[in-house]
Order: sequence, then C-alpha cells, then structure tokens
Amino acid sequence: MHVALDTMVDTLKAAAESSRLRILALLSRGDLTVSDLTEILNQSQPRVSRHLKLLLDAGLIGRYQEGSWAFFRLSDFDASREFVLGLIGGISKADPQVERDLERLAAVKRKRQERAAEYFSENAASWDEIRSLHVPDRAVENALLALVGKRPFQSMLDLGTGTGRLLEIFAPLYRRGVGIDMSREMLTVARANLDKAGVTNAQVRQGDIFAPPVERDAFDLVSIHQVLHYLDDPGRAIGEAARLLRPSGRLVIVDFASHTLEFLREEHAHQRLGFSDKQIAEWLNDAGLDVENSQDFAPSGKGEAKLTVKLWLGRDRRILIADPSDDTQSTRIGEIA
Repeated sequence: MHVALDTMVDTLKAAAESSRLRILALLSRGDLTVSDLTEILNQSQPRVSRHLKLLLDAGLIGRYQEGSWAFFRLSDFDASREFVLGLIGGISKADPQVERDLERLAAVKRKRQERAAEYFSENAASWDEIRSLHVPDRAVENALLALVGKRPFQSMLDLGTGTGRLLEIFAPLYRRGVGIDMSREMLTVARANLDKAGVTNAQVRQGDIFAPPVERDAFDLVSIHQVLHYLDDPGRAIGEAARLLRPSGRLVIVDFASHTLEFLREEHAHQRLGFSDKQIAEWLNDAGLDVENSQDFAPSGKGEAKLTVKLWLGRDRRILIADPSDDTQSTRIGEIA
C-alpha cells in the first residue's frame, strides 16, 4: 500500500483503536450490519456507527445499502484489503476479547441460517419440481469446475447468485468474490450458505442484474447461472455482464436449452423457454465476446417432459498489452484483430 506519509499516519490512526480493530477482524469474516456489530461488540449503535465512519473515511471498509439495511465489508480495493488483513493477521485468536467476538459472531450467523432454512422450507416444493426435470446440479458444477480450470484468479462476480452456490464452489480459486441478487430472502440464504461453508473471501449484495452495483472492467470471471430465462431482455443482461469483465475475462452462462414446457412460464414465472446456441452466440458476439465452449447436459429417460441444461463460455476479445516504455509496468487495453 504505497501512499503519502501523512495518509499512512491517518490510516494507522483510524485502525489503532481496539473496537475498530475488532470490527476489521469481524468484517474479514463476512459482511455485517450495524445491528450485527452492535450485538457482537456489546456497544451502543451511535458508538459503533462512529467507529464505522472513521474506518470508512480511511478507506479501510466499504458500505452498501440493501433495502433499509446497510451492510459493511472490507474495502473492495486490493491494496486496502491486504493492508487490513496484514494488521489483523497478527492478532492472537486466543485473545479473550477475540474469542468472545467470534462466539457472538457465530450466534449471528446461526440466526441467518435459521432464516434461510425457513425460506427454503416455504419454497422447496417449487424448486424440487423443476430440479426433477433436469440432470443433477452436481453434474453441471463438475463441468463448470473443469471448464474454468484450477488456475487462481483475482475476482469473480455471480449475477443472480441465488443460494450463493457458485461463489462457494469457486472460492478456492478467487481472491475476491461478489454475488448480486434482487431478492433479500435469497441473499439471506446465500449468506447463511457461505457462512456454513467457511467462505470469507466472498460477499453478496442486493442489486439489479441490468445495473449491478459493482465497478466495470473489474472481474476475471462473471457467471449467470439459471437466471436468463426469468428476464424479459436476456441479451441486455449479457451485454451488461460483459462490461464488467477485465480484458480476456470469461463469462459463463448456465441455462436451459430451448424447450416447450409452457407450464414453467405459467406456474414458475419463466419468461423464456430456454435458449438456442445461435441466440446465445449472437448475444455474446454483440457484447464483444467469443464463444469458447458450449456443453449439453441432457436428462436421462424417454417419453417424459424433461429439460436439457446448457453451459456456454464466452471470452472478452480484449487483451492487456504491457507498455515497454512504461517503467511502472502499467498496461493498456488492446483488441485482437
């Protein structure tokens, strides 16, 4: 983190207080609200809010709104995150105060899991009916993992994250993951699932897939998993997703192949009855992406109404070209002819 001396002093001052260090340590384990932090720290809301403002002003944490709730997280900037993680990495987990904080954090996360379980129980029948029509999710997940590969990358964005499952399975590969979903109920489910899986390098936020609350040209991998068939303008969603990719970044889409099961439109709010390879390829091309791979996952059994799951992988045509005249190794964006 290379900054001016005075800036570094101000940053250290912001962090050099026991409650604020405790907050940073807690946020390193996931996003939390003011109410969560008030409960964990056993401090008044005004006091906690004051600590959060100082950390925000120093650029060590970030804030985003989700309906009437405000969530706080470690900064999205890699340098700031590394700085914070370096600071709290030296704190002993055996410290009595830290142990109490982690116990209370676990209680907060248990409440999330209870809310998630309640939502699942209310909607399980609907989801199970659709799942019965296609191959098991695990088969598609294994294909996704094989397609993306084992090489680590910087950042991932999951649009329409739902249960947060893709953030969970790719967590060992990315340094920072973000999930976006419009449904606060699904975000509750996703947070609970990520907590249960011990995923601390991902966060989920409420947002519109057509205007995601994240920076552009910032992600190595963007995923849209079983979302496009709910949208009235899937092509626009693909275009927006492409703008979020870094040069040479990849967009992975999982959805249904074209089908004729009208009851999904009538009973489950599907606006599109699947997609053809041609249609997805046209949308990817319009967005400046090349189709790099596509796969089919046909269900077993004959004579029944079934759904074929499709996987498409597109890659951004732009590449980063090192500028030899720049001693700082900065890069510029080029395009493959």
